[in-house]
Amino acid sequence: MVPEPNGPRPTLEAVAALAGVSRATVSRVVNGGAGVRDEVRERVREAVAELGYVPNSAARSLVTRRTGAVAVVIAEPETRVFSDPFFGRQLRGISRELAGADTQLLLMFVEHRTDYDRIGRYLSAGHVDGALMFSLHRDDPLPAMAERAGLPTVYGGRPDWAGAGRAPRPLYVDTDNRDGARQAVRHLLGRGRRRIAVITGPLDQTSAVDRLDGYREALGTPEPDPRLIADGGFTAQGGERAMAELLDAAPDLDAVFACSDLMANGALRTLRARGRRVPDDVAVVGYDDLEPATWADPPLTTVRQDVEEMGRLMARLLLRLLDPRKAEGADGGAGAGQVPGDGPGGLAPVITGARLVVREST
Repeated sequence: MVPEPNGPRPTLEAVAALAGVSRATVSRVVNGGAGVRDEVRERVREAVAELGYVPNSAARSLVTRRTGAVAVVIAEPETRVFSDPFFGRQLRGISRELAGADTQLLLMFVEHRTDYDRIGRYLSAGHVDGALMFSLHRDDPLPAMAERAGLPTVYGGRPDWAGAGRAPRPLYVDTDNRDGARQAVRHLLGRGRRRIAVITGPLDQTSAVDRLDGYREALGTPEPDPRLIADGGFTAQGGERAMAELLDAAPDLDAVFACSDLMANGALRTLRARGRRVPDDVAVVGYDDLEPATWADPPLTTVRQDVEEMGRLMARLLLRLLDPRKAEGADGGAGAGQVPGDGPGGLAPVITGARLVVREST
């Protein structure tokens, strides 16, 4: 039985009467409390389903001290977020994990510096139970805001802001960016390439720094030719511009490692416009293995990181931080599964692997 569209909403008392239990017992079941026998809990759930009862979220928050919502804060403008498939893939992983744990997602962007005040006020006002933050820059005030608010937070990417090394260490999920970059450059060296350029992301982000370090390590020199390094800002337009700068500065280059697939696609456009054949004249490797890698002409050799799984892991870590029972996924849904960073010493950061995928661009 479900309530009539314009009829009165089923009440807690109605559920209690149908299940043959007290109002307090229904409240404990609805709010996830303990101390209720399994057969009674099941009877209450059947009554809830039959009546179509929906708990009042405001009243529930007063009882549980939880909002049932998590803020996902991306430290980028919305134009960047919606034009880069990396963010969509990571949000998909986060959304599926939170949905499986009956937790709502609140999405927030940083369009201008003034947005930090608005975000800080919101996070400190008790509207959400925790936060997931990613694409942070070195001077980003977001981690300090979360710390001041006492808000449980998990980060996407290795932390490098002031105070990140203090205990307790921040929880984060990242990929092994150095190793991924080393794989890319060693592959190019194995193809006989000797003048290998790199297009980096913004060097105030740890993913870009780590990939540049991996490039240097694979070349075996801490100080490569500076003419072979250009910043593409993790965008297609930036990759196009950086490739032009590299060709002007080092016309004899014979390979380029672009630290994202979007930048690699931009580089391919410039190479085509300059009459350079790929891979005959210049070999190209990207990073991410998202849709732009397979859409590229030629299809792009790239380093694969499981972006959706990284989003899932971020959400799973936060759920475990907030409520171990919820993260265990007792119903076997999307919330189920082990957290790799969950060991005898408590929750810890998670580093996922990177893997080279070879296609026609090399």
